[in-house]
Amino acid sequence: MFNDIFERLAKSKFRSRFKLRDKEKQYIQEKGLDKIRSHAEDFISKRLAPADISNDGKQTPMRGHPVFIGQHATATCCRGCLEKWHKIPKGRNLTDVEQKYIVDIIMEWIKRQ
Repeated sequence: MFNDIFERLAKSKFRSRFKLRDKEKQYIQEKGLDKIRSHAEDFISKRLAPADISNDGKQTPMRGHPVFIGQHATATCCRGCLEKWHKIPKGRNLTDVEQKYIVDIIMEWIKRQ
């Protein structure tokens, strides 16, 4: 389903350098994918979905949670990257469908790791 975007992301030196380390993989094992998905849904709804984000471009940490790493790897870390890589425009709230797409692509990346 996401093969086209993953092929494009793989060609990006910056995006392709993100990998889950043993620490994050163990966290996923302990929590389970359903809990990780729940975290992703929460992060996306609070940090990415609003139309106006005061710290856009800086709201997603580079480490600390598998979802954050996945967001950088999939270019779903800020509204600018969403617009550039996924053609989801800035300046408006994300729809439920868009939020689900973002969570789905992050979860697919995590599973591929």
